[in-house]
Amino acid sequence: MLESDLFPPIKQYLINKGYKVGSEIEHCDIVATKDDFIIIIELKRSLSVELLVQAVKRQKLTEYVYIAVPKKNIAYRKWNDILHLIKRLELGLIIVDNNDKVEVILEPLPLDRKKSMQSNKGKRKKLLTEFEGRTIDNNIGGSTGKKIMTAYKDKSLYIASCLDLHGPLSPKQLKLLGTDVKKTPTILTKNFNGWFYRVKIGVYDLSDQGKKALEEYNDIVIIHKQNIIQNNK
Repeated sequence: MLESDLFPPIKQYLINKGYKVGSEIEHCDIVATKDDFIIIIELKRSLSVELLVQAVKRQKLTEYVYIAVPKKNIAYRKWNDILHLIKRLELGLIIVDNNDKVEVILEPLPLDRKKSMQSNKGKRKKLLTEFEGRTIDNNIGGSTGKKIMTAYKDKSLYIASCLDLHGPLSPKQLKLLGTDVKKTPTILTKNFNGWFYRVKIGVYDLSDQGKKALEEYNDIVIIHKQNIIQNNK
């Protein structure tokens, strides 16, 4: 389906809605008017940055700007992200299928950003919890394919450092050495990384995997051990 193939069904759709329709006017693919109401529609074979930039420029002429693409060329794997981006740009979205059926997916409406943030309070809280939960940030922004130092792993390494310095300890003893008051018991019992094992009821030590982790993250472990010794003089 070419860009020009999108024009006839969209034109007919607008005419049926009572609009007067023109094409290729001042570089706009489609212009439709009804009374003082002006709509501009930009046509493309697929969603692209070029199309979005083109459409945003048209918002200088009217707030009612749509982008239109063939239905079969939409990357539905990223559908929700695409819709969110188009909403943020306050554009409308029209898709046309092979049978020339026209479907308006989004209207060009102002985005309520406060409402958008309100609906994502959980994710925001998770972001801040992760940010504040890291004592050491040795990650490199933009990295791909590398292990990320998470707050959970950081807390686990602090516990492992305590055990390496002092031998088997209980959660209570570990907390006195500065481990996380709320998370320590859970980290030890659930043991997601397999770094710990229970010596006896309420007492834990390092597993072989835990000892390997100390070697793997030696630069962080050195800092943790320095802090443990300093804080417990």
